[in-house]
Amino acid sequence: MAHSGTVSISTTTLSDRPGDPGRSDILAVAREQVLERGEGLTQDQVLEVLQLPDESLDDLLALAHDVRMRWCGPEVEVEGIISLKTGGCPEDCHFCSQSGLFASPVRSAWLDVPMLVEAAKQTAKTGATEFCIVAAVRGPDERLMGQVAAGVAAIKDAVDINVACSLGMLTPDQVTRLAEMGVHRYNHNLETARSYFPNVVTTHTWEERWETLRLVREAGMEVCCGGIVGMGETLEQRAEFAAQLAELTPDEVPLNFLNPRPGTPFGDLEQMSGPDALRTVAAYRLAMPRTVLRFAGGREITLGDLGARQGLLGGINAVIVGNYLTTLGRPAEADIDLLGELQMPIKALNETL
Repeated sequence: MAHSGTVSISTTTLSDRPGDPGRSDILAVAREQVLERGEGLTQDQVLEVLQLPDESLDDLLALAHDVRMRWCGPEVEVEGIISLKTGGCPEDCHFCSQSGLFASPVRSAWLDVPMLVEAAKQTAKTGATEFCIVAAVRGPDERLMGQVAAGVAAIKDAVDINVACSLGMLTPDQVTRLAEMGVHRYNHNLETARSYFPNVVTTHTWEERWETLRLVREAGMEVCCGGIVGMGETLEQRAEFAAQLAELTPDEVPLNFLNPRPGTPFGDLEQMSGPDALRTVAAYRLAMPRTVLRFAGGREITLGDLGARQGLLGGINAVIVGNYLTTLGRPAEADIDLLGELQMPIKALNETL
């Protein structure tokens, strides 16, 4: 499977293949196309990048970093997330321990508004500019919408921070209400390539997710949409996903690496290798040169401290600090210290992003 081990590919399938003088070196092409002109790689070009051998990885990461600096600048956006409603979700996303359909150890729980405000305050103290309220649901019911409205209002009264939400699939009315609350950005991940999605989720469709994202964009909120790599998809499907995200033109792409959760259908999958993860980071930067590309879940176990440094120097320009929804992250201070060491300024709060 593409999710485990080091990519093994003969270099004769790459740019120096004998008898194929018309096949350009993908790094040279990317330097001219993406770095110089700001045009993202196509699906086929992303696949070439994902097939590069390990000995090309340093050059690839350096190019991705140059692209990030050229088209995004040096600033790094820092975000904290918290789950308003955890567990008991009716959907069957095969990677997620919050599904009520699997025998995972996560149990349903709710947070109250004062706890949300305190979490937002602690997040702001790290220098973060974004605080995301997440709920494990198919979509919000009236109770949840009411709690989100109260939480957003209380946070805005108490903390100078942008508020984002991730509440599943939305109706047009719910999108309008969230925009009126002042929600700055909405997260709804497509999770994986359209062709692979039925292997990951069966209780709703890729198209339903796409429709929510269309509504969010039309309402004027920023669109945050990414997914998880290392779920058994092929390299071709990983490239397909990059192209589909690029077509969506999201403001932010959170890039997660599968952290197999006990009790889920994907609980026994092997972790993605570090080189594969870094190739994916760089490839997605080259596909979307102007997008906020965020390190998200799974980077700690897939990449470790050294890999986190390489990723930040290989196209990443945003991080989630602290813990994730059901898994532990790096201490927020460790990421903040690393950004300081790398001389990467934390993006300042700006209500007109």
